[in-house]
Amino acid sequence: MKRVPLIHIIIATGFGSGFSPFAPGTAGALLATLIWLALSCAVSPTLLLIITALLVGIFTIAGIRSANAVEPIWGEDPSRVVVDEMVGVWIPLLAAPAGNLWYALAAFALFRLFDIFKPLGIRKMENLKGGVGVMMDDILAGIYSLILLIGARWLIG
Repeated sequence: MKRVPLIHIIIATGFGSGFSPFAPGTAGALLATLIWLALSCAVSPTLLLIITALLVGIFTIAGIRSANAVEPIWGEDPSRVVVDEMVGVWIPLLAAPAGNLWYALAAFALFRLFDIFKPLGIRKMENLKGGVGVMMDDILAGIYSLILLIGARWLIG
């Protein structure tokens, strides 16, 4: 059996949150939201936006590689791979005001709704092979959530 480097397991499982016995995808998205909230208390809003965008980009690439690395052992899109949920929730958090708990919760909730129900072509993304397929449905769910959050901010003012 092929041995998977520990870094791929750490990334794929969202720093271990994917091993949660209850709702691992929710655990991964919640961890990502908490990371964002902690960062929002520690850095300026501009730096938060930059860091969040970097997290999306870096963990998209790392997530594809890590999902590809664990797939031969754990199977296709296993539930313990949650890096995709982390990236997915960071996308709408790009539109959340720094430190605003309500917008962070809205980003989390919108993303999880799109991720669970998979409307508007999200389910089709799962047909893509390997790590790209693992990541893309959550990225699209994140993009739809981002659009709704931007709309809400525009309406609210």
